Amino acid sequence: MSASPLKHFLEISYDELEVLNLEAKQKVLNRVSDDELREYYLNYLDGEKRIKAVTVCFTDLEGRFHTLDYDKKYLLNSFDNLTFDGSSVRGFSVVRESDLRLGIDWGSFRWLPSDIVGPGKVYVFGLILDRDGKPYASDMRGRLKAFSEELYQADKTIAHVSVEVEGFLFEGINAEQRYSSWEGFEFVSSGGYFNALPKDSLKLFIDNLAEAQRALGFENEKDHPEVAPSQFELNYSYTDALIAADQIQLYKLLARQLAADSGLTASFLPKPVAGINGNGMHTNISISRNGKNTFHKTGGVDGLSDAAWDFIDRLLNNASEVCLVMNSSVNSYRRLDPAFEAPNQIKSSAVDRTSMVRIPLGNEKSARVEVRTVAPDANPYLLLYTLLATGLNGPASDPADTEGKRTRTRILPGNINDALRHYKQSTYLKELFGEEVHGKYAELKQTVADRCPKELGTLVKSEEILFHHEVTNQFLWNRF
Repeated sequence: MSASPLKHFLEISYDELEVLNLEAKQKVLNRVSDDELREYYLNYLDGEKRIKAVTVCFTDLEGRFHTLDYDKKYLLNSFDNLTFDGSSVRGFSVVRESDLRLGIDWGSFRWLPSDIVGPGKVYVFGLILDRDGKPYASDMRGRLKAFSEELYQADKTIAHVSVEVEGFLFEGINAEQRYSSWEGFEFVSSGGYFNALPKDSLKLFIDNLAEAQRALGFENEKDHPEVAPSQFELNYSYTDALIAADQIQLYKLLARQLAADSGLTASFLPKPVAGINGNGMHTNISISRNGKNTFHKTGGVDGLSDAAWDFIDRLLNNASEVCLVMNSSVNSYRRLDPAFEAPNQIKSSAVDRTSMVRIPLGNEKSARVEVRTVAPDANPYLLLYTLLATGLNGPASDPADTEGKRTRTRILPGNINDALRHYKQSTYLKELFGEEVHGKYAELKQTVADRCPKELGTLVKSEEILFHHEVTNQFLWNRF
């Protein structure tokens, strides 16, 4: 009998993956048309016999990442008529109008490492459509894509984003779902900032994650253990806002799967352990027009242009209202503690890391605005859409008080209930999101807040972990 394997599905080396994914990324950055991209990838799928399935991804209103596997042959025949039950996704449609369509954003086509996600699969991000084929209002990825396209069509404006996503590595599989406030989490490493042996469990995990994201075309820059024990951060290059948001979701997916493969849990809870630094997702933004960074000005205050300072002033002016978008869970308000370098002050600074907005050292290429308040459990599409729309077009402060807004010490909401109050009262966000989406998001966050103690205290409570939107499931939620 032949010793050849019965299954012969697509498996690509990491070097080849990087080349393929960088080419796919560049096609989007070169503004290749949707029609041309669709034809290219449909031809590829038809010709590559070793692909068994296409994983279509989407993100719900709170930021949960969802995936559906479609048989390749079925998808080739039905890619323009994919549907799913939206009533099964919290924050989407109700039972009486449950069917939603799932379009494919062909520019997001990516090849993932087969040793992590399995052989014979490729990934693509979906665009959620209503029954009539129009963009679904609660699909924030679709909103961000449309907003980015509007900017470019207006005057060749492109929003560039890079993020610094921090996480923890804990002992045990599904450590979050099994969390007890009396036992807490168990660290895999007791080291700290830059402090890990080459084959420490945390360092091996970081190395594997870096290899995977390099293969996905993230264009890595640096990685290291962070300040707290068992904490990690991997940095990669800035890119177009929509690609950056997709990469956040893939970064977290890969981290969680790699950790699970080793019997561990990668956690992106903002403050899973009291008394030590929490997880942030510092979000760096710059705006280019016709290839020129509009945020840079030689001789400008902190090297920034008037356009950059206007962007900052609008963010600071609306900080309390958008706080719920940047910090979307009960647990995230534990992180806004200035004793742990937490950015809870509504001001900007080139040096003070407790400021909501920091101005990093930069030149004509790298001048940018760093929003430090963001937690890593935020919906990346909702987040970037909100920050960009607010910084560019949000309500401006009184010109007479602009300088005070930059430097005067004001404090962000200290708990989710206060953040909800500011969010609900915001006429600006109602206009930006639409009343229906604005109300849906408020209802979801209110439900979580009602299931958790109002006073945070010093003990990380079981409820704030188990009912967290990235941790909970139908079984846990229905046990309340």
